[in-house]
Amino acid sequence: MLRLLHLVVIAGLVSAAAYVYKIKFDAALQAEQVAKVRRDIRRERDAIALLRAEWARLDNPIRIQELAERHLNLGPVEATQFDDFDRLPPRPPQIVPPDAEDAIAALIDRVDVLDVPTGSTRPQQGEE
Repeated sequence: MLRLLHLVVIAGLVSAAAYVYKIKFDAALQAEQVAKVRRDIRRERDAIALLRAEWARLDNPIRIQELAERHLNLGPVEATQFDDFDRLPPRPPQIVPPDAEDAIAALIDRVDVLDVPTGSTRPQQGEE
């Protein structure tokens, strides 16, 4: 009976040692994963800092001014470039009444005026 008790205790000690070893191995694996995630985070932060520095360089007003002078044929605005108000095109008709609660519904109800050209559309063939 004493030998059986010794065998049970030894088996319990071996299983406890195996369990502790498993816990230690899992903890080491978790520590490696945490270190990898921290390296990835550090790498991403460095990449973000690099991109912000690049953005600041590209967004520099002096650089943009030099590019505009080099690539765009711009000149100073002269007073002769402006026209009188009486030569402006007529104002387009009010499609949606200003007191309409639902502007989209009012627009759908007035589908007959939707073909009114605006200043942003080109005249179609034969309308000129």
